[in-house]
Amino acid sequence: MPEQDIDLRLVKRVQEGDKKAFDLLVLKYQRKVMSIIARLVRQPAEIEDIAQETFIKAYRAIPNFKGESAFYTWLYRIAINCTHSYVEKHLKRSLLPDEKISLDEGTLTINPSLIDSHTPESNFVNQEIVQVIQQSLSELPDELRQALELRELEGLSYDAIAAQMQTPIGTVRSRIFRAREAIAARLKPVLLQGGEKRW
Repeated sequence: MPEQDIDLRLVKRVQEGDKKAFDLLVLKYQRKVMSIIARLVRQPAEIEDIAQETFIKAYRAIPNFKGESAFYTWLYRIAINCTHSYVEKHLKRSLLPDEKISLDEGTLTINPSLIDSHTPESNFVNQEIVQVIQQSLSELPDELRQALELRELEGLSYDAIAAQMQTPIGTVRSRIFRAREAIAARLKPVLLQGGEKRW
């Protein structure tokens, strides 16, 4: 039986009041959810907290799950939203010296001099970049945002994304390109404020 059908059966059991069925879904997807969160948050305790919040929200929302998408796609969206909300609320995330943001024309590497989390400038830069990326993602059409997040946050191959989104691989490539292009346009003013290259 395909995984999606197994998930739908478990979801139906949860909707009928079977809490053990939800426990099975948690066990099945806990590692994947934590892996998604770990791409944006570094502290293990915080990752666990966000994962727990993700499953709490999923449990509360599961009565409204209609099966229009795969359960994991639906859960993935909740995990991303919880992570974005956490980062925005706490603003504790510091970009690491070797971390990179991939854009349509290549990869920008963060200047290590701006990474010292104890300097006001680095805190401001990190906060501003996170906010711009989050805002840009929220404004993307759903199909562009999902394709980009599956590629950049979850690290899926184009083939895997095409299969999950049930879309030709050429369409997936186009969506990811357009999403990166939109975010790059929004990031350029932040990276080049005052005419000085900050990255």
